[in-house]
Amino acid sequence: MKSQKITLREPHPRRSYEDACGAAHALDLVGERWALLVMRELLLGPKRFSDLRADLPGISANVLTQRLEGLADSGILVRRKLPPPASVQVYELTPWGYESEPIFQALGRWAARSPEHDPSLPLSAVSLLISFRTMLDPQRARGLRARIGFRIGDESYLARVVDGRIDVARDELEDADLVFAASAPAIAAAVYGGRPLDALEAEGALTVKGNRSLAKRFVKLFPLPPKIAQST
Repeated sequence: MKSQKITLREPHPRRSYEDACGAAHALDLVGERWALLVMRELLLGPKRFSDLRADLPGISANVLTQRLEGLADSGILVRRKLPPPASVQVYELTPWGYESEPIFQALGRWAARSPEHDPSLPLSAVSLLISFRTMLDPQRARGLRARIGFRIGDESYLARVVDGRIDVARDELEDADLVFAASAPAIAAAVYGGRPLDALEAEGALTVKGNRSLAKRFVKLFPLPPKIAQST
């Protein structure tokens, strides 16, 4: 694979709103373009630089380098080396960085009510799985206990649904009751776009292995909130 040249720029003082409001300081920390999305991609665990580039296709190598450095300087993430046999550099949120997930959930629920929100746009695996933790309807999931696997590209994730709650992590799928294998947008088409599983399978966009009744119930657990009324 051809290596990419990354030009490091001289550090510059971080801009500040000079405002004591906590929300203003939060924007001082993560208000730069792409910063929040870099954090989002790390919410389910560490990633290599190349993985972050792949999951954020619109970001340049230079900008990603700058955002990683800025977030590290703020104490939001760290760079570390995985032990052998991997022995690669990864970026990982600090415990304080992981505390940001409710912010993403609140923003996601709020922005999904916008008439301009388009759930059919591209999204990453982490974005999709965090959306499940955000949009799960506890009443629809009431009484359900299941292990749902997702094979998205080279990654595997396991969602555990227990009595109206869902937890998602990178994990092996041997014990899953059901496994979806597809791209993140194809799974989103079934969950948020209302596309029938049979139709997606016929197109070759998705495969379902395991409990099909569970699959049909699972994709109905995440209703989007109602759109705001547009002013006339």
